[in-house]
Amino acid sequence: MDDDDCEGYLFKVVIIGDSAVGKSNLLSRYSRNEFNIHTKATIGVEFQTQSMEIDGKEVKAQIWDTAGQERFRAVTSAYYRGAVGALIVYDITRRTTFDSVGRWLDELNIHSDTTIARMLVGNKSDLENIRDVSVEEGKSLAEAEGLFFMETSALDSTNVRTAFEMVIKEIYNNVSRKVLNSDAYKTELSTKSVSLIDEKSKQTQGYSCCSR
Repeated sequence: MDDDDCEGYLFKVVIIGDSAVGKSNLLSRYSRNEFNIHTKATIGVEFQTQSMEIDGKEVKAQIWDTAGQERFRAVTSAYYRGAVGALIVYDITRRTTFDSVGRWLDELNIHSDTTIARMLVGNKSDLENIRDVSVEEGKSLAEAEGLFFMETSALDSTNVRTAFEMVIKEIYNNVSRKVLNSDAYKTELSTKSVSLIDEKSKQTQGYSCCSR
């Protein structure tokens, strides 16, 4: 059992940002290679678990979508609890969503109690012809805030997998540098993994209205 604890990790990653920036489609493109142009606001709890191998170890990321709460400025502390990675998403065609990034970062900082791997994501790069936020502006904000930065398109898949995998690898690096050899942390991580997996097993289907 000790070997299993050492070989596998489950990391919680949250996707945050204003409504309709494409968070749900980024998640569905990464996890299922699907895109729904008629996506409606997510209802209920939405998360997907993806696995990848790093340094010969299985690393699982449980990626959470905000479940429509962002429309009411009411993303709860429970949503952030235990998160070790975050994608802060804006829509490159809507400057207001870019202007909101600071608020989302503040909220993330308030609710997180650990080192979080953070990436700023400018989504909808396929809509270059109606771009409202330049690549340079995105890069500058990311540099100022100490974030990774990438532009993506959930529609045509550009950089989607790369963005998620960069965050997951950085989480792994953070854990490796700081506490990978801490038995107490391994125990805590193993306990969290079990509770998260149990929670997922209770939630079967219908996470979002667009899946109906």
